[in-house]
Amino acid sequence: MTALYNNWVPLKTPPLAALGARMQRVTDTKNAKYLDLLFFTGFAFLACHELDAVAQAEWRLLPFLNRLSDPDAYRWFVMLHVPLFALPLWGAASRTPRIRLWTQLGVDVFLVIHVGLHMAFHSNPLYTFHSTLSELCIFGAGAVGFVHFILAIRLSLP
Repeated sequence: MTALYNNWVPLKTPPLAALGARMQRVTDTKNAKYLDLLFFTGFAFLACHELDAVAQAEWRLLPFLNRLSDPDAYRWFVMLHVPLFALPLWGAASRTPRIRLWTQLGVDVFLVIHVGLHMAFHSNPLYTFHSTLSELCIFGAGAVGFVHFILAIRLSLP
């Protein structure tokens, strides 16, 4: 696994180059594998939520999909998650630490925003994510994403 962290290439633009130089600390630390585990735990919470989202027919809340029939919206909802999962997984598993870290931070931000979206929809009559399991998956992903983001940034600062 440490071989994955040896391909670091400095960024060329000045503001990003400074962060890129600090990113070396994140990827060189013996705790980098635990930081990755934390990230993938948040991603796993999101994946579990998406399984629950199919059972809850979440597409009924989403623009564009809510205009389709349930069978069509279901198919689109499921198939759209292939690239929505494949691209972040690809970036988060990149051998280039810069790409891996930026992808993970982007997913972290999404996980926190995703919690806010669910809170905004909470009073919608079509919103059915009220079970303990649903809320554990949603809020667990957001909490882990928030903690990962903070730790990744703290480890990248001088």
